Amino acid sequence: MNKIIKILIAVVTCLAVGYFSGIVTRSAIIDWYPTLEKPFFNPPNWVFAPVWTLLYIMMGVGAGLVWNRYAFDKEAVKKALVFFIIQLTLNAIWSYLFFGLHNPMLADLEIILLWLMIYETYFQFSKINKRAAYLMLPYLAWVSFAAVLNASIWWLNR
Repeated sequence: MNKIIKILIAVVTCLAVGYFSGIVTRSAIIDWYPTLEKPFFNPPNWVFAPVWTLLYIMMGVGAGLVWNRYAFDKEAVKKALVFFIIQLTLNAIWSYLFFGLHNPMLADLEIILLWLMIYETYFQFSKINKRAAYLMLPYLAWVSFAAVLNASIWWLNR
């Protein structure tokens, strides 16, 4: 399988996770989320979809670049992709906890674990492909912001 196919598979997988997470999010955005008190730095709702789409594409490209190195370092690539899958799963779980269960406190605890797994994924990617690792940095920054936003929403609505 060539590099482009691997990147496309990884990007489609990430976008699919985002799509299914969005299904949980959509109804809560209409009926529950507007009722919450939010901090002054809460972005408008329209910002989230394009930001997440771009982040999922970048994550997928990074994962595809790492996957493409499999023939050269099987063990390192396997390890990196396991961390990638763990963080991608935690990403989806966060949406369910926050929007599906309407539980900002539990989502805030989970986002800490998510952040740690993204950082570890970045670290593992950096051993294999620097560009792939760099593609994880905007995601890490956005989840850092999301963690502060999540904690603020929890605090304001406890």
